[in-house]
Amino acid sequence: MNNPPKLLYFVTEDWYFCSHRLALAVAAQQAGFEVLVVTRVNRHGDLIRSHGLKLIPIELSRRSRNPFKELAVIWQLLAIYRKHKPDIVHHVALKPVLYGSLAARLAGVPAVVNALAGLGFLFVSKRLLARVLRPLVETAFRLLLNRSRSQVIFQNPDDQGLLVGRKLLAPERATLIRGSGVDTHVFTPMPETAGIPLVILASRLLWDKGVAEFVAAAQQVNALGVIARFALVGVGDPENPASIPDAQLEQWHELGIIEWWGRRDDMPQVLAQAHIVCLPTSYGEGVPKVLIEAAACGRPIVATDVPGCREIVRHEENGLLVPAKDVDALALAIRRLIADKVLRQTMGARGRELVEAEFSIERVIGQTLQLYQELLAL
Repeated sequence: MNNPPKLLYFVTEDWYFCSHRLALAVAAQQAGFEVLVVTRVNRHGDLIRSHGLKLIPIELSRRSRNPFKELAVIWQLLAIYRKHKPDIVHHVALKPVLYGSLAARLAGVPAVVNALAGLGFLFVSKRLLARVLRPLVETAFRLLLNRSRSQVIFQNPDDQGLLVGRKLLAPERATLIRGSGVDTHVFTPMPETAGIPLVILASRLLWDKGVAEFVAAAQQVNALGVIARFALVGVGDPENPASIPDAQLEQWHELGIIEWWGRRDDMPQVLAQAHIVCLPTSYGEGVPKVLIEAAACGRPIVATDVPGCREIVRHEENGLLVPAKDVDALALAIRRLIADKVLRQTMGARGRELVEAEFSIERVIGQTLQLYQELLAL
């Protein structure tokens, strides 16, 4: 009797694995794979194990620049790959893609899937650190991502075009799977709540996510006498250099400019309270999961016209797109939706249709499992 193929996921954080890849891993297990998960374990280890997945803790920091610590992570990962001998590995996000691809090559892993969920801080930031590291990462991409029996999953065609256009990746090594999917049975349309319109931004609270622009737009809208509530849902990310300090979030909250709700694990209930969902990001997004969830819940969206956002937001159909960092345009779009309930409902209904047709979790899982099988068959 043949042993089941062994599939190993390498993701930096356990919470991210649970929110973005757990459903895929469970589906892979049901499809006949033995599934292992390598990640930094914080609060979600028991949840991962409860689904019958083998959890392998690893210590790493997304922010670390210490070369000795980073080499230790790669060495630890190489030992894991040599010990468990996966048939296929699936790396998610930049560090796992780079370190995992190197370890997979040294360990002789037969098949590799690298998922770039957006190009993130490194490819969009003008900070000195990003400018220094970017050419090094591009060289690593050329060396590590073009091996046979490997594929890079992109969530939007802009990112795919960028890497292929710069000749960092051969065109035949690129696969487009838009987003990580959403469970349309959990995220369902709900009627708007009565009362003052509520506009939410739900995200990791980073400057690059447009939080300052959202706060400025809230001030502008309220200064014009428009009655509305604005809420930030989420917390900062100490591992990211663009993280917003808690003190700043608390100050905005105490001044009454916005409400800061903190971390929430009940996003269907949060979205049910919202009238408008906003993400004025300039970050290197894949396809923002919160926007797919918002559309699934029948909520109109205001977002920036940047890669990733424009995959899920069709301008004047299910939301409004505005230029990045343009507070006036952002405030104007929000005011337009606050004033027009019928437009909100029409856009919300169209968003639900788009998710059902293009962004459901079933669609994403099906495409990814097919990719696994194709690579294993080579």
